[in-house]
Amino acid sequence: MDSENVHRINLNDKEIILIGTAHVSKNSAEEVKEVIEEEQPDSVCVELCESRYRSIQDKNKWKNTNIFKVVKEKKSFLLLTNMILSSFQKRMAKQLGINPGQEMLQGIQSAKDNEAELVLADRDIQITFRRIWNSLGFFGKFKLFFLIIMSALSNEEITEEELEKLKSQDVLTSALSDLSKAFPQLKELLIDERDMYLSQKIKEAPGKKVVAVVGAGHVPGIKENIEKEQ
Repeated sequence: MDSENVHRINLNDKEIILIGTAHVSKNSAEEVKEVIEEEQPDSVCVELCESRYRSIQDKNKWKNTNIFKVVKEKKSFLLLTNMILSSFQKRMAKQLGINPGQEMLQGIQSAKDNEAELVLADRDIQITFRRIWNSLGFFGKFKLFFLIIMSALSNEEITEEELEKLKSQDVLTSALSDLSKAFPQLKELLIDERDMYLSQKIKEAPGKKVVAVVGAGHVPGIKENIEKEQ
């Protein structure tokens, strides 16, 4: 399939097909479906970790959460992230009529429909958040916590400038955009390190043909990391 969003990389005896998705585009999920049906890959990688995979499958999972149990099980970072993602998704649905993450859900479904192995290729969100937290000093942590709560409760409309950025960012990066503005150094933790992790998981995916569904903003970094080994 010829598309500016589809990128092919040959690594040794493996063909890797990257689909750079835009979660504000209603066409992304359809493109994911078409590419997987046409290519019939051995594996489909999606930009989700186990925690986010469970959350995206069950949107109501966190509504009846026992806060004390979450803290006891050391899942506070996961709860905060899901609060932000939930708020962001509601804003997107209300303003744009779009439910972010449909392209990932389509990747999951298409892997099943085409009997391909599903690979959850993103780094655990709790690790990413813990690394962000540990990189900050006391005042930085206080500011971060305040921004997280404000972001989770925000009802602000998405501006045209933000909308343009959303076209090249993954859901997680978009939802945490306010944090990135306040802490520019977080790009390495939110983007660069995850690019490396995603690249490794995609390379290790079983089979000789792999389709990877990732946010368009991750494509350049993933391509660069994989092509270094050619």
